[in-house]
Amino acid sequence: MKRILSRILILLLLIMALTACGSEETTGLQDGYYTAQAADFNFGWKEYITIMVKGGDIVSVEYNAENPSGFIKSWDNAYMQTMLHSNGTYPNEYTRYYASQLLEGQGEVPIDAISGASSSWGSFQKLSAAVLEQARQGDSSIAVVNTAE
Repeated sequence: MKRILSRILILLLLIMALTACGSEETTGLQDGYYTAQAADFNFGWKEYITIMVKGGDIVSVEYNAENPSGFIKSWDNAYMQTMLHSNGTYPNEYTRYYASQLLEGQGEVPIDAISGASSSWGSFQKLSAAVLEQARQGDSSIAVVNTAE
């Protein structure tokens, strides 16, 4: 009987130790939706990133910008044509590229800039750092980031 009780006690202690170790690990991303947005409009647009984390992994990323009325930058065909001819890229291209790089690298791989969209790349770097920190903390409030600095 003593032997059975001691084995049960050892088993319970082992289970408690394993459970405690698992609860201390907070360096990963917590499941949920997280958003970071620019503090101010830049050339009439306010950029933002929203990510969804599931099972500790980023499963979706949206990076875009909106004007004061809420119109999405990558939907603006006139802006796209102007930017394509002057910069060689356009919002629908570089926003998808930057978002896919964040998704593929899970926030652990540097994002390459696209020529012609380096200003947005700088904003993306700051916004992605903020949104990843929100996800690590499990803070679903919107992080407001000064992207102008």
